[in-house]
Order: sequence, then structure tokens, then C-alpha cells
Amino acid sequence: MFAAENGLKGDPRLEAISRSIRVIPHFPKPGIMFQDITTLLLNPKAFKDTVDIFTDRYRDMGITVVSGIEARGFMFGPAIALAIGAKFVPLRKPRKLPGEVISESYVLEYGTDCLEMHVGAVSPGDRAVVIDDLVATGGTLTAAIKLLERAGGEVVECACVIGLPKFKVHSKIKGKPLYILIEPTELDDCCQGRRNSNVRENGHLL
Repeated sequence: MFAAENGLKGDPRLEAISRSIRVIPHFPKPGIMFQDITTLLLNPKAFKDTVDIFTDRYRDMGITVVSGIEARGFMFGPAIALAIGAKFVPLRKPRKLPGEVISESYVLEYGTDCLEMHVGAVSPGDRAVVIDDLVATGGTLTAAIKLLERAGGEVVECACVIGLPKFKVHSKIKGKPLYILIEPTELDDCCQGRRNSNVRENGHLL
């Protein structure tokens, strides 16, 4: 579900968040329109508004784990975790975590990738929310859900700053609710300001 359809319709914070995200054409390769959230991080008010919206949503849900997906989930997850009194659990790419890990592979457009989590980071009965910057196909979030459930955690919801309009209808990932703040930011004038519906994971628009 989108925030505007869940009690925040007309909230000026959502428009400010959208305006704070820039689109970089042809990055990291030709044909890709990259949703760059670093400009959101440069705007303290918009950054705070983003964290506050998520914090207000999850403060009273009994969340004990905020799990962030590498890498941009790390930019929002820790602040949300601190605000609601939960622990932050990073989900990382292979060979980035030093201790014993469990792994979960997922399919990309060309090939596969993998997320890993430290053994013992999540305990049976933990109530978790998964945070990332953008959802396109849902493959990364699905892998995150599987990891947390394998450790005995209960995934209450997944949350992303940006999501495709299709998630207005398909608002669940692996049966878990999906909460999204905004749709992809409009492209600049050279691209006629159109929204591109072909989005890939990790902030990329095709």
C-alpha cells in the first residue's frame, strides 16, 4: 500500500520527499534511469520526514527488529530502529559479514544474487520490519523475508521509500504487507517528465 492511500493523502511531506530525489539518466549504464536518494539525504527535513513517517507507523506495532537491506536500507533502518527502540539487523551481500551466517539466494534479471544475515541476530518470536529504498520486482524483499523467518522471526511488514505503481494493486510480498511512501520520481525535461514503468531493483529505472 502507498502512504497516500493509508491516511497520508495530501500530506506535504510526501511531495517534499519526492522532490528531493533526483533521476540520473544512463547510470550506471546506458538506458538506466537511476533513482538517486543521496539528494534526499542532503535535505535534513526531507530525510527526517522520511524517517518520521516510518517511525510513526511502526512505533506501536511491537517491532523488535528493523532489518535493512544492503546498501540503501542501511541509510534509513538504523534511525527507525533507534526511534522505536528496536535492534537493527543488516542483511548483506555475500562475504561482507564476519561471523557465522545464513544465506538466501534470489533471482535477478540476469543471474542470481544472495543476502546473508548473522546467526543469532534474530531470535524466535522477534517481530521484524524490512526496510529498503526501492521495490521493483520484490525479489530482494522476498529473500529478506525468508532469511528472517528461517531464524524464527515474524515479518510484520516490508517498507520502502519508492515503489512501482503496480504495488497499489499487488500490495503484498510473499504474503506480507508492503508499505511504500512514493512512486518513482519523474524524469527531467529531456525525458519529457514521463514516469518509466520498467524499474529494476537497487534504484534503477529502465
